[in-house]
Amino acid sequence: MARVIVDVMLKPEILDAQGQAIARALPRLGFSGVASVRQGKRFEVELDGPADDAALADVRKMAETLLANTVIEDYIVTVERAES
Repeated sequence: MARVIVDVMLKPEILDAQGQAIARALPRLGFSGVASVRQGKRFEVELDGPADDAALADVRKMAETLLANTVIEDYIVTVERAES
């Protein structure tokens, strides 16, 4: 079994209103030194088998089809290392 992580973020040229709202709220909550915030999504996909090339191709297709709106979002697929 393998776990694959899909991180989805708005493309840099897309306004991140939620990230801006978070950045404005941080000083009111006592946090300083934050220049900006971008908000995104993280998906953890548990595979039945190994994270081989075919399985990763399927996860990328999942990301393009359902997990990310590729018009305004980018995604990164990574395999989580097993804890030892």
